[in-house]
Amino acid sequence: MKTLADWLAHLEGLHPRGQAGIELGLDRIRLVKEALGQEQHCPVIVVGGTNGKGSTCAYLENIIAKAGYRVGCYTSPHLLAYNERVRIDGQPASDEALCQAFARVEAARHAAGDVALTYFEFGTLAAWEAFAAAQVEAVILEVGLGGRLDAVNAYEPDVSVVTTVALDHTDWLGPTREHIGFEKAGIYRPGRPAFCADPAPPQSLLDHAAAIGADLRLVGRDFGFERDSENRLQWRWWCKSGERLVKRSLAYPGLRGPSQLYNAAVALATLDSLGNRLPVTMQAIRSGLIETELPGRFQVVPGKPAVVLDVGHNPQAVKVLADNLASMGFFDRTHAVVGMLADKDIAGALAALKGKVDHWYAASLGGPRGTEAGFLADIIRNHGFGGAVACYDSPAAAMRAAREAAAESDRIVVFGSFYTVAGALEVLRKR
Repeated sequence: MKTLADWLAHLEGLHPRGQAGIELGLDRIRLVKEALGQEQHCPVIVVGGTNGKGSTCAYLENIIAKAGYRVGCYTSPHLLAYNERVRIDGQPASDEALCQAFARVEAARHAAGDVALTYFEFGTLAAWEAFAAAQVEAVILEVGLGGRLDAVNAYEPDVSVVTTVALDHTDWLGPTREHIGFEKAGIYRPGRPAFCADPAPPQSLLDHAAAIGADLRLVGRDFGFERDSENRLQWRWWCKSGERLVKRSLAYPGLRGPSQLYNAAVALATLDSLGNRLPVTMQAIRSGLIETELPGRFQVVPGKPAVVLDVGHNPQAVKVLADNLASMGFFDRTHAVVGMLADKDIAGALAALKGKVDHWYAASLGGPRGTEAGFLADIIRNHGFGGAVACYDSPAAAMRAAREAAAESDRIVVFGSFYTVAGALEVLRKR
């Protein structure tokens, strides 16, 4: 009998580039989905966007669970274990549940004519199998790349969410926000709620939603938030619900940073749109928001020196990271552990931290998409981003060096990739 490690090795072997193999398109997954006989048995929420997807999924998942429903949530990538991608009632799926799901997908793949699935397509089908076996009452699916041709889009969402639209994965999605906005809007459906939490959505997204007759709801127009000037511990969420204007005063969410109010606001508006099928109480909303945790999203690890973990890897995300760092208070020195993938706008992302880092610890990332530490170091020096630069052969080695060099009055910031944060987490857990 295959173990989970065996199955993951099998998934890696299905594409010459393994986990990094990307083949956009829905034909392959639809063939196997049909062979599996998969049917949608509960409300489905699909969440896309350049940044903020993971946080929005986490809010939705936690609130729905607090309301007493069984909820399945599929996200990617993972930090330390594949099981993190497939969560049932907030907990990673067991090895046994995943192995059973993978076996069913493999049998259906052969039955459909030995369809060549990618790692992500195989995992998406298996996640649905695991959710069906657990008889969940709500499903949240996070888009892996883009939207229109992403494997998740083989399912029919009752509600679709686009969090933000920024430049990322331009080789696949196009060179401008207009190109990318069209791809993101591909998860919208005619006549169904289609949310966008980007305050300045591309015209292509608006046009596509109008062309297909989606029920488009925009932040600032149909839902939104206000910071409470009188009570700094609260914010106000509002939403147009039919003929009513709903307003709620809430404690700030558990995830840190000003951008989290956009993610929380669109999550609440999404749940409001499902009120007839999936009603949630205010108690579930309040506790769900406050208690949401998500590793690697401006995650501040307790202790001295302070350690901040953030998977931000594009200019928009690192700009948010820089703003959040500025609000943390005073530290003597900032040490930055960074590793990035070659298909990212590395110089554009690092520019947000120009003059704000005292010591850079550039880490090499392996795999076909990884960059060498020396390449990162050259960018930091050549663009005049400031600070001393040293190179390391892995994120773990860079993290160990930063820990040794940082004083208690300093802080360590780890960012640039899920792989970078994962390497740092391994060091922190060993300690």
